[in-house]
Amino acid sequence: MIRINLSPEPQWLDLGHGVRLQLLPLTTALMVAARSDPAVRVLAADASNDTRAAVFAAALARHAVIGWEGVGDADGNVLEVSPEGIDALLSLWPIFEAFNLQYVSRGMLLDAEKNGSAPSLTGTSAGAT
Repeated sequence: MIRINLSPEPQWLDLGHGVRLQLLPLTTALMVAARSDPAVRVLAADASNDTRAAVFAAALARHAVIGWEGVGDADGNVLEVSPEGIDALLSLWPIFEAFNLQYVSRGMLLDAEKNGSAPSLTGTSAGAT
């Protein structure tokens, strides 16, 4: 069963380390916008999957993040959300990993589920139709 969140309201996502992002719902329009982002479109054909994942996640974040808490400059001054700030934030591995697992992968998992076979009654996909 697909669970649909009918709330169009932005949601807060806790990424740890005192960082929270206010994000637009992960919709088809948002995914299409991220896929059309110039940074994604100029990726080399031989770019690694890791590079593609990092560039796509940053593009998605630039389109989805509308607010944040716990993000400041080197002097501790609160930073306003900006594309440059989002890119800098996602360059920090623990933040990128949390964003990727908690936000990006939700859209990717549903996409993967619709391309798979239904599990058989024994719990494996062997013999599923």
